[in-house]
Amino acid sequence: MSQSPEELQEKPVVLIDGVCHLCQGVTKFLIKRDKKARLRFCSMQSESGQRLLSEGGLSPASFNTFVLIEEGRYYSRSTAALRLARLLPFPWPLFYVLIMVPRTLRDAMYNLIARNRYRWFGKDEACMIPTREIRDRFLD
Repeated sequence: MSQSPEELQEKPVVLIDGVCHLCQGVTKFLIKRDKKARLRFCSMQSESGQRLLSEGGLSPASFNTFVLIEEGRYYSRSTAALRLARLLPFPWPLFYVLIMVPRTLRDAMYNLIARNRYRWFGKDEACMIPTREIRDRFLD
């Protein structure tokens, strides 16, 4: 499903590595806590995901981060994670205080996990297929 720029402005979009078990777990975590269904999701491997990465000036071949598109702006790594925490119900927004930690330090920890995520959490051969109940929250 192709999204217009106006639709991308409406609700934040989370671009994830669709075959990563950690990323799938984070997606399920977010869906469970996002009671107002404000967040939408898209696999980076999908056609829409590739297009969105390119439109944001990001490499469509790099799946070592997830991306949050919020109000037309692209955020990645630890900044994306902390901005996502702000969008969840209490107590998750409290984690946003970590934005004061220098990004180089935050991203160093993020990169360590990202580099090892397949080894530590595993991966699938194909992207997660959303259930009927949450299908409308996914772009592809």
